[in-house]
Amino acid sequence: MSLGDTVQGILDRGVADGDVVGAVAKIINADGETCSAAAGTRGADSDAAMSSDTVCWIASMTKAVTGTAAMQLVEQGKLSLDDPGAEVLPLLGELDVLTGFDGDGNPVTRARNGDITLRHLLTHTAGMGYDIWSPELGRYEEATGTPGVIECQKETLRIPLLFDPGDRWFYGTGIDYAGQMVEAASGMSLGEYMAENIFEPLGMTDTAFKISDDMRARQSAMHTRDENGSLFEMPFEIPQEPEFEMGGGGLYSTADDYCRFLAMMLNGGSLDGSQIVSPDTHAQMAANAMGDLRVTKLVTAAPPFSFDAEFFPGVEKSWGLTFQINEEPAPTGRPAGGLMWAGLANSYFWIDLQNQVACCYISQQVPFVDPRSYGLFEAIETATYDSL
Repeated sequence: MSLGDTVQGILDRGVADGDVVGAVAKIINADGETCSAAAGTRGADSDAAMSSDTVCWIASMTKAVTGTAAMQLVEQGKLSLDDPGAEVLPLLGELDVLTGFDGDGNPVTRARNGDITLRHLLTHTAGMGYDIWSPELGRYEEATGTPGVIECQKETLRIPLLFDPGDRWFYGTGIDYAGQMVEAASGMSLGEYMAENIFEPLGMTDTAFKISDDMRARQSAMHTRDENGSLFEMPFEIPQEPEFEMGGGGLYSTADDYCRFLAMMLNGGSLDGSQIVSPDTHAQMAANAMGDLRVTKLVTAAPPFSFDAEFFPGVEKSWGLTFQINEEPAPTGRPAGGLMWAGLANSYFWIDLQNQVACCYISQQVPFVDPRSYGLFEAIETATYDSL
């Protein structure tokens, strides 16, 4: 049986078992598509088939694209990885550290020790977090009436830090600030910058913060489970007229488009004659950029939106610019040095530079790391390495 048949079988079984309403997976090598499979529909209430050009919210798979934009500007000398970020984005010099709450429930903060750098932002070591995994930030937002980041309001970017820059790793909004640095250094909106410098050169015609009419005609619904475990459609959309474009998670895209980005990474920073980043910058992006710090388990503070999250528990993991890196071989067969990340609505990718293979898997449902959807991705990855 071919890998394509195996992957199709995994997705077909996933739909039949109710693991997903619809899902798509595409596996590529440096020369292009290896196999592509899709199953199910674009919504629990839809008859339209899921396909590799179905438009989906890719959530935090946006981060790797924003990181690429920032690294282009580092390459051009317009941004620095290690200079104080406040020199470009003054807001970064104004953030204090949240230490707790007083007897009336008001937040208590202290001055930050050290400067926040772009490296901190891209590696999730700046001190920012997400309320989904931080009860402290959830309490801060409730006490102050601050909107969550998903609402794309600039007020959210003034939420305090959880710890001093460089002290540890904690997954959060750092790459939203990196996106703001891209805007400040380029003089363009983040979406305009990405379109001109990443999407158009790579032929990514269905990737944007703003959903075009053509994209909307092929869009998947979002889903969650009822008390019986059945998936149903839920209303959800990233604000289409945001105060800031969310570099950490605002993009809509397709498996076809995202694989163009993955192919560029497999090819050392270029694709079809378009040089997106130099080989040296590409090597920087794919290497551990946070020293001895390591990725740790994210314990959910918001069960409707995420399970506890850690990929390959027990495997040492670092962070590049901006991908998670497994420093040891993964149980799926991925060798040490693999790059990966994911999106809140259960979309995932990995990039294996050693074996020159990458994969994009997309479903549209919460909570994050739903074992039933993530299990399909893991099965596809295992099957891929079994076939090599």
